[in-house]
Amino acid sequence: MTAAKLRVAKGSDTMPVYSPHDGSLIDSVDLTDSSEIDELIARARRGALLSRNLPRHQRSSILDNAAQIVDNRRDAFAETIMLEAGKTIVQARKEVLRCVNTLKLSAEEAKRNAGEIVPFDSYAGSEQRQGWFTREPLGIITAITPYNDPLNLVAHKLGPAIAGGNAVLLKPSELTPLSAIRLVKAIIEAGLPQEIITVAIGGTDLGKALVSAREVRMVSFTGGFATGEAISRAAGLKKLAMELGGNAPVIVMNDCDFDKAVESCVSGAYWAAGQNCIGAQRILVQAELYGRFRDAFVEATKKLKAGDPSRQDTDVGPMISQQAAERAEVAVNGAIAAGAKLLCGHRRDGSLYHPTVLEGTPHTCCLWREEVFAPVAMLASFSTLDEAIGMANDPEYSLHAGIFTNNLVAALEAAGRIDAGGVMINDSSDYRFDAMPFGGFKYGSMGREGVRFAYEDMTQPKVVCINRR
Repeated sequence: MTAAKLRVAKGSDTMPVYSPHDGSLIDSVDLTDSSEIDELIARARRGALLSRNLPRHQRSSILDNAAQIVDNRRDAFAETIMLEAGKTIVQARKEVLRCVNTLKLSAEEAKRNAGEIVPFDSYAGSEQRQGWFTREPLGIITAITPYNDPLNLVAHKLGPAIAGGNAVLLKPSELTPLSAIRLVKAIIEAGLPQEIITVAIGGTDLGKALVSAREVRMVSFTGGFATGEAISRAAGLKKLAMELGGNAPVIVMNDCDFDKAVESCVSGAYWAAGQNCIGAQRILVQAELYGRFRDAFVEATKKLKAGDPSRQDTDVGPMISQQAAERAEVAVNGAIAAGAKLLCGHRRDGSLYHPTVLEGTPHTCCLWREEVFAPVAMLASFSTLDEAIGMANDPEYSLHAGIFTNNLVAALEAAGRIDAGGVMINDSSDYRFDAMPFGGFKYGSMGREGVRFAYEDMTQPKVVCINRR
């Protein structure tokens, strides 16, 4: 693997990248010191000028070409994801296909979302005026990405930013930098001037420098809640777009398609070893169906194969690190001590945490109220839809929710009353299409991802008005 040689912002130190599966060394990357921020900003300033002067058709062609390069090398990209993130190879391949789609959507957005006519004559006294607004780049954007989708979530920052004519300072997760570097290489190979994207890898000090720099006009961050709060304090006066996690509820009504609900909830709970911000964490089942659903869900969970992510038949790979698996273990221990009942799982082998099911978790417990980000699902029963919606809305932040029912009235009532950025009907909470708006309600998020919506966040309107008098 040669991805580490592609580093743009090089420091004096290097950092090893290890496999979360077996701890083997995959590669090493150059670290960027926070003292280099002036050099990074100067490079990004040049990149911003180049980017804004690229005609829209060129931005679109570059993104289309990059999508084709990624698609042509999908096996190599999938292997990189599997090696550094621990995703199963099957899941890694799906992430690569989503990245291709994200880049293609960004290519389309570059050409079509340029602005619109403003009807000045709709206001008395402005009949002799006409004009329009355009969508102009912000300039320099700092993008900070997480480890759980180390390729596609980078594409969700870079694609819309390039489509809008911006430059990007990209700080990928230190745990999974190789997928991001490989993607940047593909985009540059597709024709993007190198100064438009600057990759910088480092820790907290570098991150603070990247978000607080005065010339940075926007910070786009996906990651943890505490880090998001720290960024908001450090950033100063600039746009912030943040996706800070969730604690997804899925409601299962008596009249649902039972087999579909079980299968979807199992997949939604344990995809990517549960390291999924819209994964099904709290599964709320109507009382009359609860016992049957619980038994089927536990049986299906026990059948999942956990282990080597390179094997085609592996369902659940390792978590990103042993420390992450240990945190999940501690959280489940706390819930059990508080009164939750363990139904299966709760076994750790290094970084591998086996799929776990709990019932009766107290609603005051942190596992119920906070994001677990691990292969842990909690089952609870309810009597009425009102009760289920109240339980669903417990946490102070929310990304997605789901409901399984054949009653359209109940489905639409739940969709209207659940405080979440998306409500999936007859789907698990973890369904996401890369063109749709994606973000949270309440305290958990600011702004929206999804190519069109990120593009609009990463551009600014400019009005041109002509007075014909």
